[in-house]
Amino acid sequence: MFTKIDFEQVKARISPFVHETSIVSSQSLNELTGNSLFIKPECLQKTGSFKIRGAASKVTSLQGQNIKGLVTASSGNHGQAVAYMAKALSIKSIIVIPNNAPEAKIKAIKAYGAEIVMVGPKSNERLEMAKDISQEMEYIYIPPYDDYEVIKGQGTIGLELINWGHSIDKVFVPIGGGGLLSGIASCIKAINPKIKVIGVEPQGSCCMYTSIKAGERKEISPDTIADGLRTVIPGEITFPIVQKKVDDIILVEEGEIKEAMKLVLERMKLVIEPSGAVSVAAMLKEKGEGKNLVAVVSGGNLDIMKIAEIIAK
Repeated sequence: MFTKIDFEQVKARISPFVHETSIVSSQSLNELTGNSLFIKPECLQKTGSFKIRGAASKVTSLQGQNIKGLVTASSGNHGQAVAYMAKALSIKSIIVIPNNAPEAKIKAIKAYGAEIVMVGPKSNERLEMAKDISQEMEYIYIPPYDDYEVIKGQGTIGLELINWGHSIDKVFVPIGGGGLLSGIASCIKAINPKIKVIGVEPQGSCCMYTSIKAGERKEISPDTIADGLRTVIPGEITFPIVQKKVDDIILVEEGEIKEAMKLVLERMKLVIEPSGAVSVAAMLKEKGEGKNLVAVVSGGNLDIMKIAEIIAK
């Protein structure tokens, strides 16, 4: 579907708006598992998450169009990314978010100058509202994950991993709607199909896992501390890509997510949100195989005052 050139072209196009994040490791974490563990810290990305890659890819693909404004639906991180792009281009934006979104993400969206519309907690509620606003206001809708340009933008992470030049056995990637996983898997499999790509979901929000097992998209009622992964149903575009390109999907428990957050904070001094910690939690399950493993930490946007509360519970 996608080629290496596709991702290289997108990477060049979005470079003014994104960082090429480093790849970091911790000897103490390696000793815990018997593997060489690496983290791709998109928590250090502009806007605090990987979402800026997809948003930048989609928005820059619209060059030449008359853009009255941008609108999207988001649990928080994608909203920040779209708001950032709108501010960078001096256009208006509306972000539809759930009424239980973390305060830190709400404040960040407002700081970029976007208008916020709140709806119920389910992902399909905000998606429908954003699409309605798009039609009414004639704003361009920027999908959070179910869009080819967005997927290619997220896939630039895979390109950076390949260009790193280090041997990689497995890459662990969080799953919400599937845009990040689809992009990374598509890029890596196009260049080096020997690398295993593993999707990771919380047990309480496993719409992709449930759908893959059923062979078709299935709705769930998500319940997890990982607010960025509370997705009701996989995307129409992302689901078949995951079916074809992803080697396996692993589920992690809430306690494992919190332990991963704690370990990364203690040993690596990185603040990561629960949604980003799921990949680390899954990577830590791999014991004593002497392999090179990479966890993509998708973001670090959380209320600092709640870190101790999350970890302590």
